[in-house]
Amino acid sequence: MSDPIIKISGVGKRFTLGESAGHDTLRDHLAAGLRSLIGRKKVVHPVSEHWALRDVSFDVNEGEVVGIIGHNGAGKSTLLKILSQISEPTEGEIRVRGRIASLLEVGTGFHPELSGRENIYLNGAILGMTHAEIRAKFDEIVAFSEVEKFLETPVKRYSSGMYVRLAFAVAAHLDPEILVVDEVLAVGDAAFQAKCLEKMGDAARHGGRTILFVSHNMQALRALCSRAVLLQQGRVAKIGDTASVLNRYLADATDQQTSRSWSGDDSPGNHQVRLRSVHVADEHGSASGVFSTSQRIFVDIEFECFEILSTLTVGFDLKTSEGDVLFRSYQTDQRPADHPPLKLGTQKWRCEIPAGLFNFGTYLVCPRAHLQGHYLIFEGPTAARFDTVLDHGVSPFWHKLKNRSERAGLISPILRWTQLHG
Repeated sequence: MSDPIIKISGVGKRFTLGESAGHDTLRDHLAAGLRSLIGRKKVVHPVSEHWALRDVSFDVNEGEVVGIIGHNGAGKSTLLKILSQISEPTEGEIRVRGRIASLLEVGTGFHPELSGRENIYLNGAILGMTHAEIRAKFDEIVAFSEVEKFLETPVKRYSSGMYVRLAFAVAAHLDPEILVVDEVLAVGDAAFQAKCLEKMGDAARHGGRTILFVSHNMQALRALCSRAVLLQQGRVAKIGDTASVLNRYLADATDQQTSRSWSGDDSPGNHQVRLRSVHVADEHGSASGVFSTSQRIFVDIEFECFEILSTLTVGFDLKTSEGDVLFRSYQTDQRPADHPPLKLGTQKWRCEIPAGLFNFGTYLVCPRAHLQGHYLIFEGPTAARFDTVLDHGVSPFWHKLKNRSERAGLISPILRWTQLHG
């Protein structure tokens, strides 16, 4: 096996919080001079250190698409800036083979006073490309960016969306061996985001490009990345296949996995109804957090009722890991004779989700209650999350889908097919 195209060894980045001892920039000198003119003393704050990254090590092979995930402040952007040579590590080293094109934030890499045309050539030159090489890609870059009408306009007058369009087009088309992309794509509209994701996928599959991709879009990470790295508080928490790393990330994001409970007045609700607990389990009572799609899944909602409300509706939204509502269910969806009886005090209602419905994925249970035609009583936070293993298929063609995410669709029912005669 060839050497990795990126080798990160024991990288750490330390920042000093508080005032520095000297004046390092023109802005610092001007500020100091202004304070002396108006007789204002400089306020000195205590100095402390913060490690944004610590002991980060992993390799990236040529042609890989690797996702970098983590909560805000985990160190993702700091790592990409070090990789892009915008910042230097405090400790450790990074070895890179090949040219890097970076798209980290709106404004990075472009000169605001230069036109779009001039910035295309400037970025190409920074990447080490000749004028002829840039010229050969120029029309393709302009067509992809969709900013042809503003090509002679200084980019400081571009909207953030136009800026990102041109910046991504330049970074993706000037043949870098390594493409580094941060969450900046979220600035663009949905159609352009989809086009960028498709371009990155093509660049990796057919062009052999190596891509490091930071995003909170779980669907995009699953579709693009073969591996992922989870950062937590500046350290590597997990490295592995994308699905397992995302599941770890989502599990860490929720206090409880398959259940959550509340007590007292801190629970969701009002003086009429209070939510007490939500619990998810399979038909055997197991609440491991990973359920087989061949089994039924039960959602138990416990709540306390302080008065009888004839129009009370209790239920939940079941959402995907990206936050899209897969479906909503209330006890009032069924005929009135089948409604569970309402009583004063604490009670528990159960909702049965049939087998053979889910696809592979992660799902979130978000409880809610309201008075029909009046007002919302509570729309609780995510109370539980669970993963599903796709195994309810009866066809021999399904065996390769088990534990994988290759079947398209938010749900995966088995529907009846027949032949029509005549």
